[in-house]
This record gives sequence, structure tokens and C-alpha cells, in this order.
Amino acid sequence: MTDATIDRVPALDATTAEALAAGRLGDPFAVLGPHQGERGRYLRVFVPGAESVSVQADSAKEPVRLRRSEPEGLFVGDIEPGPYRLLIRWPGGEQETEDPYGFGALLGDLDIHLIAEGSHLDLASALGARPVAVDGVRGVRFAVWAPNARRVSVVGDFNVWDGRRHPMRRRGGSGVWELFIPRLGSGELYKYELVDAQGYLLPQKADPVARAAELPPGTASIVPRQEPHRWNDAEWMAGRAARQQAEAPISIYELHPGSWVREAGGESPDWRGLARRLVPYAKAMGFTHVELLPVSEHPFAGSWGYQPLGLFAPTRRFGEPEDFALFVEACHEAGIGVILDWVPAHFPADAHGLARFDGSALYEHEDPREGFHQDWNTLIYNLGRREVANFLFASALYWLEHFHVDGLRVDAVASMLYRDYSRQPGEWVPNIHGGRENLEAVEFLRRLNTIVAERCPGAVMIAEESTAWPGVTAPVRDGGLGFAYKWNMGWMHDTLHYVERDPIHRRHHHQAMTFGLVYAYSERFVLPLSHDEVVHGKGSLLEKMPGDDWQKFAGLRGYLGFMWTHPGKKLLFMGGEIAQRREWNHDGELDWDLLKDPRHRGVQQLVGDLNRLYRDLPALHVGDARPDGFRWLIENDAEQSVYAYLRTAPGAEPVLVLVNMTPVPRWGYRVGIPAGGWWREVFNSDADIYGGSGLGNGGGVDAREGGHGGEPAFLDLVLPPLATLILVGPRD
Repeated sequence: MTDATIDRVPALDATTAEALAAGRLGDPFAVLGPHQGERGRYLRVFVPGAESVSVQADSAKEPVRLRRSEPEGLFVGDIEPGPYRLLIRWPGGEQETEDPYGFGALLGDLDIHLIAEGSHLDLASALGARPVAVDGVRGVRFAVWAPNARRVSVVGDFNVWDGRRHPMRRRGGSGVWELFIPRLGSGELYKYELVDAQGYLLPQKADPVARAAELPPGTASIVPRQEPHRWNDAEWMAGRAARQQAEAPISIYELHPGSWVREAGGESPDWRGLARRLVPYAKAMGFTHVELLPVSEHPFAGSWGYQPLGLFAPTRRFGEPEDFALFVEACHEAGIGVILDWVPAHFPADAHGLARFDGSALYEHEDPREGFHQDWNTLIYNLGRREVANFLFASALYWLEHFHVDGLRVDAVASMLYRDYSRQPGEWVPNIHGGRENLEAVEFLRRLNTIVAERCPGAVMIAEESTAWPGVTAPVRDGGLGFAYKWNMGWMHDTLHYVERDPIHRRHHHQAMTFGLVYAYSERFVLPLSHDEVVHGKGSLLEKMPGDDWQKFAGLRGYLGFMWTHPGKKLLFMGGEIAQRREWNHDGELDWDLLKDPRHRGVQQLVGDLNRLYRDLPALHVGDARPDGFRWLIENDAEQSVYAYLRTAPGAEPVLVLVNMTPVPRWGYRVGIPAGGWWREVFNSDADIYGGSGLGNGGGVDAREGGHGGEPAFLDLVLPPLATLILVGPRD
């Protein structure tokens, strides 16, 4: 080995040398790597802590030892043209690698332009960590958007988390920083270390576009596998649009993956284990979809995923991203769609996350009246900034396209739409017209739904929107927000408040059960009995019901029968189908032992039977969003707390529904119907197979001619206590 000459190497000026030593150098490629000087080609390598550095040129027989220079850690020497490798001696051993500063620009001009423009919808292909080959060398390309940083470095185990070792190249005014680190691969932990515009070192940051992340309480990002999943669900993807349209039966099983079931040791199953147990269960129960509480990586398990920081990374709590893809594929193979809860409204202020990412309010608003969410102590995305909106568009598309997810339920839409949401006068900033509407959020949601419709045919976007904002599911071209469905929070609140009342008082609140039909077709609705209704002291569905145990079970069965026959798609949170007694606990599992009790098994069987009837009887689903599919027959029998209505669909058998919301049986209860003939009783929530008393109408009732209630025929029926009946009449 020979020593390098330094005849061609110009000395660094004091300011540059000081910035390099202190990790404040904003343009490392201007100093490090190979350069062509007046006297020829030379090389600078900065590796603090190294004992020596040699250069092995591909054209040379033996390496050349570089000379030490100032500051400490800088090695320099003349170098001949052509490829070369670095041989670095550390106190603990030797390292051979290509020089990160020997490579040119990485991202293409189009990528840079689209990122700067805020229109790069495939952001995960450009930013983040990607295993690639550059000039035939394998390694990892890192790229991050931090326009207001003075210096950005990649740190990890590979450089002992020393931000001086791998400062990144800034790509002009785009705000993008990039670096290729040779010989790294999948599985490496990494973060970004940033120096802000004022020269202050910031807390190390996780990658906003990381596709894998360390298991909490760890906060590092992980270089993911590059090989794409080989999907085998083409048939499902081709047919899902028909499965998810407004005329289709959609019954959603909402669940928290970590607390649905636990293994023998108390741990949650991984995605593969969940697929083995959940998929056959959901299929046997007749659900058409599963909806997962957010699976984006999140630091605090107690947020249930609703305070995510990894908007491109499935949480590592349940395995690798590939495992999640296999879970989705298993659902599709069983004919079950997958919906994810997705959170673009806010994000937590953890130091390693997006908060003041480059020292400025980059993702959030600077003004806390716009940028701080008081209810959740979180930060609000600045949706008026095109790069931030694009970041969220790209996240949504990543789940839909990369993981073949069938829909996103957008969380907390109401908090996005109103600038004064949960704020007192003086605590919010009006829009440019002086109003309370968040015009930037409106535009964001419209653009989001337009993009999804264009790029992901058949996928559905669902809004959790709790106000009367008009046109949530109306097309964007008609001034709407463009969602496919909206959660009917009003129906949920009204009907739950009703069934929580003692039956003796229900006659005074009769309209709580009918009011939902006043606006049932103003949007395309999902009827949600969600996780929010069984936490924070609200009690389980079963425990909301008044009376003794018999009345609680009967009331729950009758209420579920009402829900499944009411216009609107269905959503039930896990545990509701087994009449869970306790509130949901995210640190445990459902009380599956309850199924040893026939009353709980009865509720489970009832939900499965309701799903099958909902699917098999077109009248119960075709008109979910059409007013011609529903007609009141008895709407105002408040004294007896009885409701009767007809569900119809073109060419299908009519379905008659009667609901008795008191524990008093009604004998010979007369209801007018549109046609004579035999009306068969296909469902009775009081049947003994469900744990009821068995009171009912046997196989059915023969209609009698004669006008009643404006109808040409009538039935005299037995109405069981606290029960829902479903009868199917003759086809026209």
C-alpha cells in the first residue's frame, strides 16, 4: 500500500472546515467525494472516529492510503479517474464500501418537479428509504422533504447515529434532500438528523414516508423490503365495484386487530394468525367487509391508532408489511372486503414525528388557533399547503394501491370542515370570507375523492362526519364532497338514546326511532354501532339496555333486528355480535367465554342470520339509498311503541318488518299490507334459537282481504316482547 499525494487537494477554508466538523455543512457534495481541480482529480472523505482510510481504484493493483487533514476525521488525497472503493479502518474492524459522495443526483427531474409542485401522487416511490442499485452498486437511496432545514443527515446503526457522517444533498429549491448509502439493505434502522435554518440541532426524526417502522417504544424507521407482493386477487379486484355499490348488501365488522383475540400467552396474533382466525369467522358470520381501526404506525397504543405518525407504514405490532398484504389477500380470497380507518385530520406532537419537522411549522399551521386540536392535544395538518395535501393524497393511494385495500373510512371529517370545531369565540381564525367553513379542507376532501375515483376504480371512501354538512356523498361535479358513504351518526345517537330508556317511557320519545327516515336518503349512509359507543363509560350494547337480563338480551336482539332492516349499510363493532357485557378494553380481548352461555350464542346466531337475510333479500339492501325502497305502514303507534314498515325492490319479494319496543306481547296486532296471500315469517328475534321466549307466528300468516290503514289487505299478528319480526310476502 502506498500513501496518497495531496498535491491536487486544495485546503478547506476555516469556515467550511468548522461547519464540516460541527455537522452544519449544508452542501456536503461541494466538499466531499471526488472533485476535479486545476491540477487534477482529488478526493475528500469525512469519517469521524476512523483510524485510517485507503482508496482502492478499480484500475489499480493496490490501495492508496489517504492522508489525514483538518478537521479531525477528514482524509484527503489525489485520485486517478474511474470507479473506486473506500477501505476504512475503525477501532473495531475494517469496512469496505463505495463512497456515498461518489454518486450523482438520484431522483429524476420529473420526480423533483412533481414533489416541489405538490403533485407527486406516488410519493413512496420517490421519498423515504428504497433499496436500489446505482451504477451497479446495491444500497439504499434516502430522500426526504425538509425545505427549511440547513442540513439533513441520515443516521442509524450503520454510522453509530452520528449526523456528521452522512449529510445529504439538497436538490435545489425543491426542499428535497437525498443520499445513496452503498451496501445497506432491508432491515436497517434509520432516522433523519436535521439542523434548522437558525443552526439549531433538532431531535432526530422518523421518516415521514417510511414504509416500515420500529416497534414502539422504539421510534426509528426501517428500510423495507423492495420486492412487491405478488397478488392473486385479480378476480376480487375486478368485481369489487359491484360488491360496494349503493345497491349491494354491505355489512361491516369493525375491529381493533390487537384486541379481537389473544394467543395463549396473552399476546396479539400477527397478521397471518389473524387471517387464520378472523377471516373464517367473519365469513361464517355473513359480514361482507372488515373495517380495521387505524393500522398506520402510531406511538401510543392507547390512541387505538387514531394518532398515527407512520402514514405509509403498517404497524409493526402485527408483523411485516408483507404480512399485512397477505392478510388483505386472505380476506379477498374469502370474499371479504377490507376497509381501513385513515386519519388525515391531525397528528400527534411527538418529538420524533412531523411536529416542526425541519424547525418550522412544515406539516402543521403556525398559528395554534388553526394548528392545534384542543380535544386531542394534537396538531392539525395545513391542508392549504399543496405539499402537505399531496403527502396525504399519496398516503391514501399507497394503502389502496399497494395493499389492495378496498376503502378508507376518513376519520373526524367534521373537525376538518369547520374552523371553529370545538372552539370558543376568539379561539379560531375565520376563512377569507369571514366564515367558519374550512375552505382548504373542503378542497382537500374533494380532490382526495376525485383522485381515488380516478386511480382506484371500485374503492370506496367513507366519511365519519357528524354534522349536517350538505352533500357529503354528492358528486364533486355537483358541489359535493364526493364520498361514497357517510356514517349516520344522527341515527346512531337517536336510536341508542331511545333504547337506553325504560320501555315505559319510550312512548314519549317515539320519534327518535322514526326521525332517521326524514333524512335517510339525503346521503348514502352507513348505520354505525362503532367502537366509540362502547368505551369511556358508555357501557356495552347489552348493558345499555334497561331491565333485567332477560329484557337486556331481548332488547338488544330487537334493536339489532331494527338496525338490519332499516335503510342504510350496516356496521357493528366487534363484541356486539356476542353481547359483550364489558366495555371494550384495547389491552385485552373479547370475552369469548361468554359463548358458553346460550343467550350470548343466541345473539351471535341472530347477527349471522340477519346478515344472511340482508344479503339474500334484495328488498333489504337494494333500496338502502333509494326512497322508493321504504314505506311506513305504522309510524305513529307511540302508545304501544310499535313500528311497521315495508321494504321493497323491483322484481323482488316485499319484506314486512314489525318492531315491538316494549316487553308487553301484542296479540292480534293488525297491520295493513299492500297484497294478500301468504306472508311467511323468516325472522323473529324472540325465537327460542336466539334465547327468546319462542312467541311468534309459526311459519307465517295468511293475509285477509279488506282495507286497513289505507292498504287493500291486512295481517293479524302476534308481536313478541322487545322483538323484531321479518315477514316476506308474495312477489307481484
